[in-house]
Amino acid sequence: MASWKAMKQQRTATARSVTDGLKLHRHVVRAAGRVHTVITLRPGTDVRFSTNRFHDTWHVLSDDHGARLLARLLWGLSYQARPGTVVLIDRAFLTPTPFEAELPDPIVLVPGWCTPFDERVAGELKRRLPLAKPEGTVRWHTFGLDRTVERGTLDDWWGRYRRREHNGRVSHSHGFVVLTPSSPDESRAWALQAMRLNTQGAFGTDYTYLGPFDRSYEGEIQVFRGFRSMVSVAGRARTRVLSRPDAPDEPEALRPAIWNEAEIVRGEAHLRIREWNDSGYRLGRAAAVMLAHADVADLDDLAAIGSVEAYRRMRAAGLKGLDLEMLWAMEGALTYRDRRNVTAERRGALLAELGTETAPEPARPRRRRYRAPINPAPHRSGRGRTP
Repeated sequence: MASWKAMKQQRTATARSVTDGLKLHRHVVRAAGRVHTVITLRPGTDVRFSTNRFHDTWHVLSDDHGARLLARLLWGLSYQARPGTVVLIDRAFLTPTPFEAELPDPIVLVPGWCTPFDERVAGELKRRLPLAKPEGTVRWHTFGLDRTVERGTLDDWWGRYRRREHNGRVSHSHGFVVLTPSSPDESRAWALQAMRLNTQGAFGTDYTYLGPFDRSYEGEIQVFRGFRSMVSVAGRARTRVLSRPDAPDEPEALRPAIWNEAEIVRGEAHLRIREWNDSGYRLGRAAAVMLAHADVADLDDLAAIGSVEAYRRMRAAGLKGLDLEMLWAMEGALTYRDRRNVTAERRGALLAELGTETAPEPARPRRRRYRAPINPAPHRSGRGRTP
């Protein structure tokens, strides 16, 4: 049997293509007594996804590019699916999670209106991975997607769609994260949700829900502007933590340790001004080291002198790595908000109070750590999450 690597590779010039008419591979797999057509990305396609389960929700994670490609796959599925069709995003296009560098699961898109995908089918497909040489190539057409995603047309489309039933599910079976829209319209709705995700906001992330709500949503697509760099940082942080003789054994303890180490790898540990311990809030460990140069020993001291005076004292001490992100972080800690939620007006007031002395330029917004979903509107892309 031919190996995955022996398949025809995607050309470099088209490796990041997310236009209509994508070339995909077609495999024929017999499972549970039925013939299934399994559609896969071509080797060399420049896209990466990850998956995890957090707050009782299955997440598909990527960047803006991955969201656009996922949208194409879902939209095309709504028109091109035949009984037995599924779309598989397998190991070659998966990467460890951008939070703890844990291994992800393959993703399967199933047209619930024409393809049964039960435990037997999932188990047989899992046994066959990685799939061998494809039977052929298909053109994945997404006619109308680009036109529909435009603002006026999109509003009209949603107005019609909201009156229809949407019973799609997001589940986990035999190591697959399974996205199962219940109708062609719902598959197109999920495609539009993915297509509109945008990471250009201050938090560098966006998300949208999939499936029904029962104390939490079954599924979510979340994208990050710095997805691949986050994966790299998480990998380094995980390696550091696991190399320690006292590395935690339980995931519940290991994950926070990796999150904390990732802040150190990113050079952001000092921006955690306020953190919780068993007895209440206190200065973060790295922040306390810097604030000691401003004669700040605890949060009460910081509140007494204010963020501007603390920043002025640290700057006078010549601390390396000090920039205006620290000022925003201190102000956020004093007002119980994330530093990226300090408004432009308030930042201007802080700078005016700081005076006209030369100050470092604001750094680019740093990537926020993953947090649970809060957006209540399942058909719209979300805003940045609060820490």
